[in-house]
Amino acid sequence: MELKLLFYFILGGTVVSLTTYFGSENKGILAAFIAMFPSVTVLTLSMIYLETGIRPVLSYIRGLLLLTPAWILYLICLVYIAPRHGFWPALASGVALYLVFAGLIVFGF
Repeated sequence: MELKLLFYFILGGTVVSLTTYFGSENKGILAAFIAMFPSVTVLTLSMIYLETGIRPVLSYIRGLLLLTPAWILYLICLVYIAPRHGFWPALASGVALYLVFAGLIVFGF
């Protein structure tokens, strides 16, 4: 196994663990900050750049920008459905909504 893959795994696990810990402690803004901090994106962009150069980096960034509206719809869905129907229906609805809108964006259905 390549050393960089181990590093990715450790970084991802650290982000998820810290986010879960602070979220469980009712520190939502801190948990969100950790989850949204661009550490994973910085690492991903750096590795793509080192492997293949700037063009794939720009393509990845454009993809992130294009999929951001679908991700925001996912979050809005969770905020509105969870208090009314519970966490699991909200999560399932949010993921389904994300997949539909992301599919429209990515595959142009």
